[in-house]
Amino acid sequence: MKKQYAILVLFLGSIQWMQAQFSLDGEFRPRTEYRHGFGSVIPNAADAGFGISTRARLNAGFTAEAYKFYLSLQDVLVWGENRQLLPYDQNNSFAIFEAWADINLGSGFSTKLGRQVISYDDQRIFGGLDWAQQGRNHDAGLIQYKKDKFMLDLGLAFSQDYSDPTGFRSVGTVYNTSGFFSYKSMQYVYLKQAWENFSGSLILLNTGFQKFEVDNETPDGVNSLQTLGTHLDYKNGDFGVAANAFLQTGDQVKSAYLLGLDFSYKASPKVSLGAGLEIISGNDTSTSKSEAFFPLYGTNHKFNGFMDYFYVGNHVNNVGLIDVHVSANFTLSETSSLSVTALNFSGEEALASGEKSLGTELDLVFSKKFKGYSLVLGYSQMFVSDGMYELKGVTDANAADIQNWAWAMLVLKPKFLN
Repeated sequence: MKKQYAILVLFLGSIQWMQAQFSLDGEFRPRTEYRHGFGSVIPNAADAGFGISTRARLNAGFTAEAYKFYLSLQDVLVWGENRQLLPYDQNNSFAIFEAWADINLGSGFSTKLGRQVISYDDQRIFGGLDWAQQGRNHDAGLIQYKKDKFMLDLGLAFSQDYSDPTGFRSVGTVYNTSGFFSYKSMQYVYLKQAWENFSGSLILLNTGFQKFEVDNETPDGVNSLQTLGTHLDYKNGDFGVAANAFLQTGDQVKSAYLLGLDFSYKASPKVSLGAGLEIISGNDTSTSKSEAFFPLYGTNHKFNGFMDYFYVGNHVNNVGLIDVHVSANFTLSETSSLSVTALNFSGEEALASGEKSLGTELDLVFSKKFKGYSLVLGYSQMFVSDGMYELKGVTDANAADIQNWAWAMLVLKPKFLN
């Protein structure tokens, strides 16, 4: 009998140990969208887009004395994309979103290896892009150092897309994956120091993109792009100010830049106000190299309007952008809030016609928390100027009178084990 009690105590103790070391949680996030001018000006003759997608994730973490391990499985499902009784996922969207180990090296040093989210500061250059159902990740290795309020990260990545099931290629390391700034190699250094009311960071990033000869088949080295800059953040009581300053240069780009300045003020316990300006350099066609900045791997949906007219898989090597915006956030109750943002857009460079004015966007987002889940609703409308028609290739006469987008998203994040 004593032996049975001992086994029971040992079993219960092991469960308690597992719960202390092992975490298991998930996410279920369906989103409905009505798109009538999302991403670009919609012609009057075109029908609005409407659909529902769901992100499902299962996340497992384990913490030991010398290391941490994390695994995130993900599938993005569009309702109706698979016929009934189909024995496989038609769009092949099931994936390992994250799989990494963080090894403690001692004296403030650690190394994080594997597929992971890389996100810094306001996510302007590196961000997780959580709005997108698929999210953004990197296959990379990081060497990290932290002491008090100082941190330093060294990131390294080398990408391959071989399909040989036997393993590595015997010859060469040609990287054929292209689009959305998929890089063959990446190296960066990130430093951040925080004080009582102020923090500043510095990033130096080099990305190498596979280059081909004219036939688009014969590899010809890499095109390198360097991005360097700083993010500054100051807060004092109810007032805050944040600034970005980044420069890009490389084999095909020179003197491209991004400058941003944002102010925030908590007017009352239930009202917060914001105002800001962002200038992103555009392409001057009189030069042989592009002068257009692109924010690369940031959470670009967060910036320049939620309707994604700029820098979300688009607006590359274009006229740049001047974004002037104001916002107000209202706490309606302990569980609900409303944000209102107005943005005015113009080109940093003029279009072929000489026009710069692009339009004004209005973004509304309402969120409500319930017991164990939340509901988020959004509505955006673009008030198009002449330059936007030219930029997007739709004439004023052929464009729909109203350019808008509406969405509703349910978010559940169950915690199975803590």
